[in-house]
Amino acid sequence: MGKRLRKPIKKDKDFSDKIIKILSQSANKAFNYKQIASKLELDDTQSRNQIIKDLKILASSKKIIETEPGKYLIKATSREYYEGTIDMTGRKSAYFICPEFEEDVFIPSNNLNHALDKDTVKVYVYNKRSGRRAEGEVIEVIERYKTDFVGVIDIQKNFSFVSTANPKMYTDIFIPKDKIGEAEQGDVVLVHIEDWPARADSPFGKVVKVLGKPGEHDTEIHAILAEYGLPAEFPIEVETYAQKIDTSISESEIAKRRDMRDTLTFTIDPKDAKDFDDALSFKKLENGNYEIGVHIADVSHYLEEGTILDDEAYQRATSVYLVDRVVPMLPEVLSNFACSLRPQEEKYTFSAIFEITEKCQVVNQWFGRTVIFSDQRFAYEEAQYIIENKDNTIPVEISITGNSYVVSDEIVEATLKMDQLAKIFRRKRMNEGAISFDKVEVKFNLDQEGEPEGVYFKVSKDANHLIEEFMLLANRKVAEFIGKQKKTFIYRIHDEPNEDKLIAMQNVIAKFGYKIDFRNKGDISKSLNQLMVDVNGKKEQNLIDTLAIRSMSKAKYSTDNIGHYGLAFDYYSHFTSPIRRYPDVMVHRLLQFYLDGGKSVDEEEYETKCLHSSTMEGLATNAERDSIKYMQVKYMQNHQDQEFLGVISGVTEWGIYVEIIENKCEGMVRTRDIKEDYYTFDEKQYALVGANSNRLLQLGDEIYVKVKNADLVKKQLDFNFIKRNE
Repeated sequence: MGKRLRKPIKKDKDFSDKIIKILSQSANKAFNYKQIASKLELDDTQSRNQIIKDLKILASSKKIIETEPGKYLIKATSREYYEGTIDMTGRKSAYFICPEFEEDVFIPSNNLNHALDKDTVKVYVYNKRSGRRAEGEVIEVIERYKTDFVGVIDIQKNFSFVSTANPKMYTDIFIPKDKIGEAEQGDVVLVHIEDWPARADSPFGKVVKVLGKPGEHDTEIHAILAEYGLPAEFPIEVETYAQKIDTSISESEIAKRRDMRDTLTFTIDPKDAKDFDDALSFKKLENGNYEIGVHIADVSHYLEEGTILDDEAYQRATSVYLVDRVVPMLPEVLSNFACSLRPQEEKYTFSAIFEITEKCQVVNQWFGRTVIFSDQRFAYEEAQYIIENKDNTIPVEISITGNSYVVSDEIVEATLKMDQLAKIFRRKRMNEGAISFDKVEVKFNLDQEGEPEGVYFKVSKDANHLIEEFMLLANRKVAEFIGKQKKTFIYRIHDEPNEDKLIAMQNVIAKFGYKIDFRNKGDISKSLNQLMVDVNGKKEQNLIDTLAIRSMSKAKYSTDNIGHYGLAFDYYSHFTSPIRRYPDVMVHRLLQFYLDGGKSVDEEEYETKCLHSSTMEGLATNAERDSIKYMQVKYMQNHQDQEFLGVISGVTEWGIYVEIIENKCEGMVRTRDIKEDYYTFDEKQYALVGANSNRLLQLGDEIYVKVKNADLVKKQLDFNFIKRNE
């Protein structure tokens, strides 16, 4: 017995859109009205007559072609196909992002046809009716964005399912019995999707790796890395290759380099740093100017192109800084030893050396390979002490040696002079339109087992700015040196901010009494800088800092130099961190190649490398953010009985986000859990409005909360609303 067809639709209905869609899906096949009726599951006379009528109207308007009496084919120009990417909403529906549409196209869940978040797809777009958002249906998944997922396995008798914590992954993954591997019930596993049969509700996959039990520290950290396709360790053959590299300092190699070993040189880094990839040298010249050298570890001396070590470094493209560990781009023998500019050791470096006047004018510059000897290693806190106190005795409480010690007068003089020059450089940048984002960084004090004992905030001070300004100078001058020669190079570019995001931000900050000046690019920069000054130390600082950063375009690598908006530089590159960033390695190689008289390299090849580097940087950033969220949840798990004062940092129809003031941990209070009134969401006011009291819960309000649930696997905090801070 054949498939039962749906009952007729009583009212006359226009089937034009559906006819176009059916013909588009089989663009080279002609259909008659019976075949179309069958596809639409209609068998009543009224509907069939309407289909015949619509076919004739479409043919007369030249949208379809009657290839033979009663048979129709879609006209090539009427095929409403577009290629783009899927952006899942977390509610099993999605938006289709395509440059040909000003507004993203809505894709209902029943039209996804197995497309997943960020997949490249071909979509059929329905005719847009006035006043309504265009809708579409995925016709084909052209390329999967990712096929490996992390989740928890639920093992049944003859099969298993893996469910992920990712809110944008709307389906679990079916694992046949013979593809479970060594997984046990409830394990966190990495699975690979192998197939998704047309009529199957879930994709079919296999377990690639067992990561451990949910909630265990190492399991969750490895799960974060695996989720973004980032490696946790080096392949044995790469480690073996690295161990065999000759890392000795030879007289023959020194002879090829500018010898800077007698020039006063020191490093300033975080107190817990393992690799020191930059050092500064200082010399006062007879003409009253200063020779300041920015010396960067010469990674490219050891990292030869075409080797398995270089291939691994390129694939990684960046070190990943998780909350409790660093996953380095290079094996430890290079990152922590040969390429680390450790004190009292001779090291090969690639240097940018500048002659600078008292007024911070760069009157001379030199780039090339050098050899240095670092006289001293400082932590930022020690250098800051020298700057603030003009004193050369480092007290025991901030000393990284564990003891009080005396710094030489020469180093104190150099530190103070470079601090003065750095402040002039910084002031110049700000006057030229640079934007200063000194966002507070959340850090954790961890015990030996990696458990969070406390939270502290990393704030940039003069010593940080000193290093920052000279690194910026080297990066800018290297990029300018090659850029003005019109040769292919790798730039760090930053486009102007998105005006729609700035306007949205203005709507929020206006509630706190702030505003942005939109008259021109320079005024926007100045008002953003003023905003950063005005919010400093206020309860809304972190919220507004975050909004400001989100309104900015993302910096990325490219061979197409458009300048760097945030820094207000026409030329900018990354030269100063080759231990942890592969683009810097490429910059070193290109710079040396051009210094040796090489001709401009292939732009397309390097643009591909730039795209890869930017992509990997984005994945590393996401992993770093997830590790902080994980540690925040873990920290709050141990403080479930405590009341915290927080600031409302976001408002949605389903609840409010609250950021705790003392530790910056953010969680959600569900609307339904607020018992003092019945609240509804008012989008215009960015607020929840009480039905009985008309009282608002809006951005920036302070409220007391308590932990309701701390989910380590989902990295999610739920709070209970206690009371307002009144």
